[in-house]
Amino acid sequence: MPSVIVSDTSCLILFYKIGEIDLLNKLYGKLHITDTVLKEFNRPVPNWIEIVQLKTDVDKGLPGYLDAGKATRIAFALEHEGSLLINDEIKGRKAAKEMGIPVTGSLGVLIAAKIRAI
Repeated sequence: MPSVIVSDTSCLILFYKIGEIDLLNKLYGKLHITDTVLKEFNRPVPNWIEIVQLKTDVDKGLPGYLDAGKATRIAFALEHEGSLLINDEIKGRKAAKEMGIPVTGSLGVLIAAKIRAI
């Protein structure tokens, strides 16, 4: 399992709305989000979600079509080798894959939970 799991806002919102946000904890343990994602989510997060700060400048080397949320998630994943990015948005997924970051989405999370019988 990847050592760092980075989530986008849409995944958090989806699992929150269906009352299954704890599924992310059961499947991955700790989850990491950037302060940009926290602002977009705009709800309190459980203590197993860590709000992280970037060590690098998010603009360097990232495609110009990414908004701040996507750029910060991808930059954080790049800072942590072996991370997994949970991202449902096509632009973010494309950019992450181009940079060699493993990506899954909300559907992938549900499939992984089903396989592991969580």
